[in-house]
Amino acid sequence: MTDEAVSPLRRRMIEDMTIRKFAPKTQHDYVQRVKNFAAFLGRSPDTASFEDVRRYQLHLASSGVGVPTINQTVSTLRFFFRVTLKRHEIVEHTHVIHEPRKLPVVLSPEEVARLLDAAPGLKYKAALSVAYGAGLRAAEVVSLKVADIDSKRMIIRVEQGKGGKDRNVMLSPHLLDLLRTWWKAARPQGWLFPGRDPAQPMTTRQLNRACHAAVQMAEINKRVSLHTLRHSFATHLLEQNIDVRVIQVLPGHAKLDTTALYTRVATKTISEVMSPLEHIAIKMKEARPPG
Repeated sequence: MTDEAVSPLRRRMIEDMTIRKFAPKTQHDYVQRVKNFAAFLGRSPDTASFEDVRRYQLHLASSGVGVPTINQTVSTLRFFFRVTLKRHEIVEHTHVIHEPRKLPVVLSPEEVARLLDAAPGLKYKAALSVAYGAGLRAAEVVSLKVADIDSKRMIIRVEQGKGGKDRNVMLSPHLLDLLRTWWKAARPQGWLFPGRDPAQPMTTRQLNRACHAAVQMAEINKRVSLHTLRHSFATHLLEQNIDVRVIQVLPGHAKLDTTALYTRVATKTISEVMSPLEHIAIKMKEARPPG
C-alpha cells in the first residue's frame, strides 16, 4: 500500500477529526490504529468488508490484546467507517466489550505523604503534589503554565482537559507554598514544569517515571501509578464527607457514575456507616425494660 494511495484518505479522516475538534493526541492515535488495521489487511482500509473488520477483531482478541485496546480500536474503526467512509453497514456490526469495572488502588493519606517526600527532586515533588492536591491527570499537570496558578482566588486553571474542557480546581495554601518554593528555585517562565528543553513542558513519561521512583523509595507495596494519586484525591475528599457531586466537578468527571465508584473504596466512610443490624440491636436494647 503506497503513500499515494493512503494520503488522500488519511487527509480526509484528519479533516473529519479536526472538524469535530479532536485533540492532536487523539487524532494521532486514531490514524495509527487505522494504519495498524491497513497493515493487517495488506491493502487500503477503505476496501475492507465487515468480514475483514471481524477478522481483525478476532486477531486482536487472540493475540492477547487487552480490552481497553480492543475497545479503542473499535471506536476508531467506527469513526473511520461511519464518518469518513459513510459505510454504516459495517458500524452496525461492531461492538465494544463491556469489562467489569475494577476498584481503583487508593493510597492512605500517610502513604501519599511518604510518596511525596520520596519524590526525586523539588520539581517532581511539586508536580506530584499538584496531581494529588488538585486531582489532575498526568497530561493536565505537565500542561500547566505559571499563569494558570491564581493565588488571589486560590484556584488552578486547567485548560483543555479531557474532552477539551476547561475547569478550575482547588489550590490549597500548602500547595501554593510548595509551588512558590519551586518557582523561586527554578524561575520557570512559561511552562510551570518545563522539560529538559525549557521551551517544552515536562513529558508525562518523565512524570510517571518520577512517580514510580518515589513509590519504590517510599517502600509502598501497592501497584501505584500517577493516576493512583488522582484516585486517592477523590477518595479522601469523600472520606471528609464532601458531597459526591462536588467531587465530580473537581476531577472533571463527565459522569457521576465514575465518581460514585469511590464510595466503594472510601474505607473511612464505609466503616462509619451503621449497619442495619447494629441499628436494630440498639433499638432492641433501648426497648428492654430496665433491670
